[in-house]
Amino acid sequence: MSDLQTQIEAAWADRALLQTPETKAAIEHVIEELDKGRLRVATPPAEDGGEWTINEWVKKAVILYFPIRQMNTQEVGPFEYHDKMLLKTDYAGQQVRVVPPAVARYGAFLAPGVILMPSYTNIGAYVGEGTMVDTWATVGSCAQVGKGVHLSGGVGLGGVLEPVQAAPVIIEDGAFIGSRSILVEGCRIGKEAVIGAGVTITGSTKIIDVTGPEPKEYRGYVPPRSVVIPGSIAKQFPAGEYQVPCALIIGQRKPSTDLKTSLNDALRDFGVSV
Repeated sequence: MSDLQTQIEAAWADRALLQTPETKAAIEHVIEELDKGRLRVATPPAEDGGEWTINEWVKKAVILYFPIRQMNTQEVGPFEYHDKMLLKTDYAGQQVRVVPPAVARYGAFLAPGVILMPSYTNIGAYVGEGTMVDTWATVGSCAQVGKGVHLSGGVGLGGVLEPVQAAPVIIEDGAFIGSRSILVEGCRIGKEAVIGAGVTITGSTKIIDVTGPEPKEYRGYVPPRSVVIPGSIAKQFPAGEYQVPCALIIGQRKPSTDLKTSLNDALRDFGVSV
């Protein structure tokens, strides 16, 4: 991949290179590799621990893909689209269930067993095996979603294209994201965490663990197996003190419960709506 990376970085620095066949071919190859899941915007850590690796140059290739594409009209039954990007095809061959009118762009990877209810998955995204993208959920550009995740109705995972941001939203394996939650600005949700309905997490949102004698604060990161609900915290402004949103970690999922059952029960255990 070193040659590809060199070409992408050169085109990022000098957009005139986008006119050359070699650069266009390099960008298109990166997008194809993303579409097939052989390349990712972010690489997960090894099983023995570590941090996610952000492949910044791959994200740049996604951004550079837009200016080399031409607008065209696509017809899908009674629906018509006018856009630069192709849509994914051959869902049966990929063992993916897609309920009309769900849309996934070419350049997004969907692993076998993924279920797309009427929803939207953008270019560069990675959705792991057995994950459910529920009705009107949005998987933003380059978002990384693990195996066995449930994105409930209306969930919004932010993208990294507009505005350009260094890291994508990352949802690790087995997490449950409650209805209408908004997760943006490169936040990371740890394995098997449960995010209650209506939680908003940005890169600067305070995530406060209130389960101990003293609060413990995180920014942009929810530890594995945490149960999280919306909250508020006082903040001083020139005009006075007001409440601003935060997220509260109110407990941990019970290791003894069945994975799928505990997605709902973990919230009910703490008296929180699913």
